[in-house]
Amino acid sequence: MLDKQSIIGVVGAGTMGRGIAQVAAQAGHRVVLRDLDPAAVESARIQLEKVLARLEEKGRLAAGEARSVLGRIELSGDLDALSPCEMVVEAVVEQIDLKKSVFQELEEICSEQAVLASNTSSLSIAAISSACAKPERVIGLHFFNPAPLLPLVEVVPGIGTDLEITESCRSMMGAWGKTPVIAKDTPGFIVNRVARPFYGEALRIFEEGIADPATIDWAMRELGGFRMGPFELMDLIGHDINYEVSCSVFEAFYYDPRFKPSFTQKRLVEAGRLGRKTGRGVYDYREGAVKPSPNTNRDKGEKILIRILAMLINEAADAVFMNVATANDVDLAMTCGVNYPKGLLAWADELGPACIFETLRSLQEEYGEDRYRPNPLLRRIALSGARFHDPKERR
Repeated sequence: MLDKQSIIGVVGAGTMGRGIAQVAAQAGHRVVLRDLDPAAVESARIQLEKVLARLEEKGRLAAGEARSVLGRIELSGDLDALSPCEMVVEAVVEQIDLKKSVFQELEEICSEQAVLASNTSSLSIAAISSACAKPERVIGLHFFNPAPLLPLVEVVPGIGTDLEITESCRSMMGAWGKTPVIAKDTPGFIVNRVARPFYGEALRIFEEGIADPATIDWAMRELGGFRMGPFELMDLIGHDINYEVSCSVFEAFYYDPRFKPSFTQKRLVEAGRLGRKTGRGVYDYREGAVKPSPNTNRDKGEKILIRILAMLINEAADAVFMNVATANDVDLAMTCGVNYPKGLLAWADELGPACIFETLRSLQEEYGEDRYRPNPLLRRIALSGARFHDPKERR
């Protein structure tokens, strides 16, 4: 199976593709980075040279190591260059038909033993693998951007993926210095599923007039310890992208009200106020604009925090309940993938599952909406006085 001598291929020389190539090359692999666009290939070469030189200057690579890492990366526009690869990671745009086409081509070029992986963040591995005659060798390896810096990789076996390939890929990601978590092939995998309430419930609180965006962001940053508040983060990601993901997850879960998108965000997209990249989003980033001041009333802020946190924890509990991932992997995914200050289920144990359950039960009673229904696992744990994590495991 896969080891340090395995030749790694990467299809797509954009930000993610070249980042994955860099990670593999720094781990000692010979890498073939392929893109159909000659301009993308040249841009990847220039960016890799800059990044690796900077790492060497900062002492994060030994003297002369940048040249060695670059020497292990072959850039090509020829798909046939991938033929000797034992594993190929596809990192093209999120279009199912394009990905299927790439996998069909890879299956014709690569050996029957080669592992074919997709870096998709949202598409079904089962759907992608359906294009292949040997779907058992297809798997998801979802890196997070920027790939060289963020440790998490969601390892996503499809419905027919060989168990040995899953374990081999998990082991390989660990050897690359990554934190691998196994996720079931369900919409959003772990991170993009569990994180939806961070945005959705913040928007709902704003829509109800309970607090303005600056106050909600302050509560989540200063009281919750998140690096960015939800509105700041949506402005950074881009409301077009964030809203599209929300709609995609909502549709994929058969319109479950837990994932219902926001009209407020829809209007921002329609108005072209996409965030930092357009100069205006929730906040105004144009020259001379003044960011609004939050209401720093702590009693009010704690109510905002616990409401959003309860929704996040409920989603994390649902991921465990539906066997998407283990409690440990869910917490690892949220801390390593999106820099949450604590694992959500560990956070629930700290606050007391009964507190989270009661918060959701009260919201459901107040609004009469299925959006706030407590997950059966959360209910069970709260009513039994148990915990999501065994305290012995955390010693």
